[in-house]
Amino acid sequence: MDSTAKITIENLNLRIGKQHILKDISTQIPEKQITVILGPSGCGKTTLLKSLNRLIDLYPDVKVDGKIILHGEDILHTDTDITTIRKRMGLLSQRPYPLPMNIFNNVAYGLRISGRKNRRFLRKRVQYYLELVNLWDEVKDRLYDPASSLSIGQQQRLCLARGLSVDPDIILADEPTSALDPISSEVVEKKFIDLKKQYTVVVVTHSLQQARRIADYAIFMYLGEIIEQGPASEFFSNPREELTRSYIKGLFN
Repeated sequence: MDSTAKITIENLNLRIGKQHILKDISTQIPEKQITVILGPSGCGKTTLLKSLNRLIDLYPDVKVDGKIILHGEDILHTDTDITTIRKRMGLLSQRPYPLPMNIFNNVAYGLRISGRKNRRFLRKRVQYYLELVNLWDEVKDRLYDPASSLSIGQQQRLCLARGLSVDPDIILADEPTSALDPISSEVVEKKFIDLKKQYTVVVVTHSLQQARRIADYAIFMYLGEIIEQGPASEFFSNPREELTRSYIKGLFN
């Protein structure tokens, strides 16, 4: 096992009913880098991402075998509470889903459920996380407005702040900019690049251009299998597999 790996996946197979979705997946997610999972629609990217925080458990008729090792522990076969596992990983979805409460309480929620309720502490930490996602200056005078009053790009950054407030060490992002305008997308991409100094980031994207901009490590999937993986500089400049070369050239998506 690579000592620089944050997550190690070994021989992961996942079936839902009779469908074999993930096929013998083995990879390592490097620590404090941005790993991008690429591939055409329906290739298993999101399913792999949801396996990392055990959200896949919510699917009916799911069967999983193999290993996902985090902090030396196989999280697929553990007595650790699933909620504890999920707290280690902040999840950003395709569309932002702010809680039906004001901006301040969206961020404070994660702090409160962790037992941190001192009012002065909450104010400081809410400001800290809003600053971390470059949102504080935009909302500091309207913290008690509904979160739904924010633009969709601001809502996505608010959801990122909320996810960070539970102190994860991994950020999982599933097509996090697909619903955003180009300017908001650029803000989120730059924030991921900044956040990798503190967090391990895993991003699912269908955008080759985005992957080129942000990836340190790339994983290309096709029909539930990993076809190629490696450092992004090598992956994009000198792909080994013909299928990878075709995908990068845009011959299919």
